[in-house]
Amino acid sequence: MEHIETGLGTKQAPSDEVDLKALFIYLWNKKFIIAFITMLFAVTSVVVALNLPNIYQAEALLAPAEDEQNGGLASLAGQFGGLANLAGISVGGSGNKEVKLALEVLKSRQFSSQFIQKHDVLKELMATESWDLTTNTLLFDPTIYNQTTGEWVREVTLPFKPKPSMQEAHEKYLEKVVIEEDQETGMIKLAVLHHSPYVAKQWVDWLIDDINLVMKARDVAEANKSAEFLTQQISKTDVFDIKSVLYKLLEEQAKTIMFANVREEYIFKTVDPAVVPEKKAKPRRGLICIVGTALGMFVSIFFVSLGYLFRN
Repeated sequence: MEHIETGLGTKQAPSDEVDLKALFIYLWNKKFIIAFITMLFAVTSVVVALNLPNIYQAEALLAPAEDEQNGGLASLAGQFGGLANLAGISVGGSGNKEVKLALEVLKSRQFSSQFIQKHDVLKELMATESWDLTTNTLLFDPTIYNQTTGEWVREVTLPFKPKPSMQEAHEKYLEKVVIEEDQETGMIKLAVLHHSPYVAKQWVDWLIDDINLVMKARDVAEANKSAEFLTQQISKTDVFDIKSVLYKLLEEQAKTIMFANVREEYIFKTVDPAVVPEKKAKPRRGLICIVGTALGMFVSIFFVSLGYLFRN
């Protein structure tokens, strides 16, 4: 303790240090308050954990499909790459790029909008509240969607409407669809989180089918467009060597179209298909209770300690 010399004698200056022993004794004396607040947080966390609906995750393991139709084009890339690019044809080493493109398409607004509208799953995406295990039925939030009348009843302000827009749906879609790519093996995990394990499994199957169809349609459309260009160029030139090259490129486009039409798993092959999950993925109720109780103890000790500091 620091001493200060004054005209009236020696006086002790107040100390900024906290007496830890006195603080511990003070906390011990307030143990019932600490225990009450901790118990309040613990009970609240238990109630919250028990009222959270189960979320199930269905997942499938995918492998990039072999880019067999690109082999012929790759062999022409060295000599005729410039001419092929002029025709809008991608040559050589495009397999990995196609997979990357397909993954980005899966996350896109356009794909999610087409998926939601095609399968009519907007209410399952935006308004689901829980799932009844005994009857295998979805329960919808009555403040968002009226299941009896089939009307959207949520209260929102402009520019939003009671029925969610595709932009809102896209944000929710990204929360429920999980895409993970293993950089070492190239394998891709496609998963869906939902209140219903059956809905989660069905959506995974639909997503795989739809992305294969979309990528197939894109490649076929590009091949048809390139074939039209090549056909026009063939009719315009009389040089035999150029015609020969153009015929080879045209042949490769015909192979691309034929290959796309005969293979269902066009861009992704299913290594391990999705199944209806038996166990929930979340919430982790035990962890919620532990964290809630620990938080209650910390908060109670913190505020009781503040009371001690202000008092002294």
